[in-house]
Amino acid sequence: MKKFLGFALILVLSIALAACGNDKKDNQDEKAADNAEEKTTLKVGASNTPHAVILEEAKPLLKEKGIDLEIVPFQDYVLPNKSLAEGELDANYFQHIPYLESQIAENGYDFVNAGGIHIEPIAIYSKKHKSLSDLPKGATLIMSSSVADHGRALSLLEANGLIKLKEGIDKTKATVEDIVENKRDIKFEAKYEASLLPEIYANGEGDAVLINSNYAIDAGLNPLEDSIAIEDSKSPYVNVIAVNKKDENNEAIKTLVEVLRSKEIQDFITKEFKGAVVPVSE
Repeated sequence: MKKFLGFALILVLSIALAACGNDKKDNQDEKAADNAEEKTTLKVGASNTPHAVILEEAKPLLKEKGIDLEIVPFQDYVLPNKSLAEGELDANYFQHIPYLESQIAENGYDFVNAGGIHIEPIAIYSKKHKSLSDLPKGATLIMSSSVADHGRALSLLEANGLIKLKEGIDKTKATVEDIVENKRDIKFEAKYEASLLPEIYANGEGDAVLINSNYAIDAGLNPLEDSIAIEDSKSPYVNVIAVNKKDENNEAIKTLVEVLRSKEIQDFITKEFKGAVVPVSE
């Protein structure tokens, strides 16, 4: 009888321990599931260089904060905003403020600027001339068809004394019609997609070509060394994280901006691009 009772007691204890073990495993499984649910995925559209490069560097920092970053590369300036408007992206990172504002005005996008990250000083390149002062009378300057870039080109020419613009205008919105003095009779050709400009420069077309730094870097050009003129760091053309207005206060978006403005990422930008891309923190 005592043997039977002893055996029964052992059996009960074994069942109890097994139940405890199962409960512990269930609790661990629940915690793992909870952690998986707490993970947030952000889908961000970006130009290959420098935007996608910077985002790749930020991935591990975001992962530490519970955010999985999915980078969607784009080669043009139209589709990233279209994809954001259609809900295919959570944010995009490729455009400067004047371009964003122009796209909102033209297309009725309900976008907001979630935060500025860097400036890419735009530059003028030439296969034929060593400086802007060498441009001959009647020289042709080729620039992109994006009107948002024209003010940058004209401001750069004015800063170097080649033209004068109307007094009191918003120079970020300046067009060729705003030129009041053009002593060298510079001609402006603006019929190409921005992504084609490095190839146009390589082919030696025109007297000079205005190229956005992301496309210049992508093509192996160094804006600081290869250009004949470049914007200074006071440029108003800050590249930003753009989101739909409904996501303006999204915590994951705020974290993305914080990480991209962190010392780690700012130091990376400075070291990686050697002044061709300048970080900002506001």
